[in-house]
Amino acid sequence: MSFVIGIDAGGTKTVGLLADESGKVLSKAISGSANLVIKGELEVEKVLFDVIESLEAPEPIAALCLGIAGIGQPGAEELIRGVLRRLGQRQPVRVVNDAVVALVAGAPSGVGIVVASGTGSIAYGVDPSGKTARSGGWGYLLGDEGSAFWLGHYAVRHAIRAVDGRGPATTLYDLICSKLSITEPVALVEWFYDQEYSRNRVANLASLVETASLDGDEAAEDLLDQAGGHLARAARAVADQLTFPGRHPIVLSGGAFKACPSLIRRLQGRLASPDVEVRPLEAEPATGAVTLALELLQ
Repeated sequence: MSFVIGIDAGGTKTVGLLADESGKVLSKAISGSANLVIKGELEVEKVLFDVIESLEAPEPIAALCLGIAGIGQPGAEELIRGVLRRLGQRQPVRVVNDAVVALVAGAPSGVGIVVASGTGSIAYGVDPSGKTARSGGWGYLLGDEGSAFWLGHYAVRHAIRAVDGRGPATTLYDLICSKLSITEPVALVEWFYDQEYSRNRVANLASLVETASLDGDEAAEDLLDQAGGHLARAARAVADQLTFPGRHPIVLSGGAFKACPSLIRRLQGRLASPDVEVRPLEAEPATGAVTLALELLQ
């Protein structure tokens, strides 16, 4: 019996699955963020060590696939391969962007487009010829529009602008302050700029935008519409670079869709077409990494 490991390492959490050669999942492990750009090599190594050890895999493992955020930088793939070798993983290994494993999890053929919106955001696609394309995924300073971090960031911006008189009234300020146990605008500003904490804490505010929108807050409604527009544009940018002769899936993956469920319908409305099937990802993205690891056994 052969065994494989599939790992989905994102900006918020890392999930590992141990499976047998039939694809049956035998164990699951969860650890923290392993974004190479944000966390750095040593932190990524610690997280991957934690996940692999927690899976308690029988030796030897026949293959491993790692989908990891931030892998697009020059030299990043070889660096990650070196990390895995230091962790004793010398079997056949596949290292891909975490969007790739999400696409395979939602479209087992590996053909289609994925819109991934978690702490960051990216659209990625593969057409039947094997050609690939991406849009976004350039980090919070240059991109990540429509992500949970983007929503949390702009929620704080709207809240501060409202409370100091530069913007329209919004319930976002009270919702954010209540969640953070903050009572003064200056305390919210200090919280936001505190560099000792990760961006995940800002991304965790995204659900408050959905809450405010459901209560009729116009600022929150506008933010969610903008987020949907940004993500739809990324998906269309990918589609414009690829050729799909027939109907193809657009898979929606990531924590932003769970924090803000209305993003799904906002995207579906913008991407509605006889040529596409917009589908939220129901499976664990790491199952896509298991599928890709199993391919290495063939």
